Amino acid sequence: MALRWVTTVSSPCSSQPHPSADAVVPKFSCSKTLPQSHRNFTYPLFSTNRRLPLPRNTCSSTARISSFRCFASALTPQLKNTLDTVVTSNKVVLFMKGTKDFPQCGFSNTVVQILNSLNVPFETINILENELLRQALKEYSSWPTFPQLYIDGEFFGGCDITVEAFQNGQLQEQVEKAMCS
Repeated sequence: MALRWVTTVSSPCSSQPHPSADAVVPKFSCSKTLPQSHRNFTYPLFSTNRRLPLPRNTCSSTARISSFRCFASALTPQLKNTLDTVVTSNKVVLFMKGTKDFPQCGFSNTVVQILNSLNVPFETINILENELLRQALKEYSSWPTFPQLYIDGEFFGGCDITVEAFQNGQLQEQVEKAMCS
């Protein structure tokens, strides 16, 4: 399950949230409520590669994170059944940003071009049209990025895995096997 905490960051010496907090602090979601003792904690501010600029009157290199809100899982049983049906009713399915005629992401375009070069019929689903579908797919496949390629009802991989499999011939074999079954 992907975690998505909605947070605000404030300087230890100031009660005002820092304006660029979202640029540094990852967002996660969960279906649990945290106990009060776990809702505020301190972390080393410069523990990531990106530096968070603090106001000049900052007293230390830590920040307080507060205001947790949890969200339920996007993958409902009904949506899981729908995804199962879509994935198993087509030999090759690509969940992507945009469509096969108009990809809206370079990675999605790369996978579309690979599949077109193999002359394989495939269905595409534009994940940009539905945020709930997009979040649910991340849980469904246990894969955080798009595009997501499914062959013969099984998750195959994203762009990098598809490119590598295409280059070494494994993708062609998998697609041929799916088309013959």
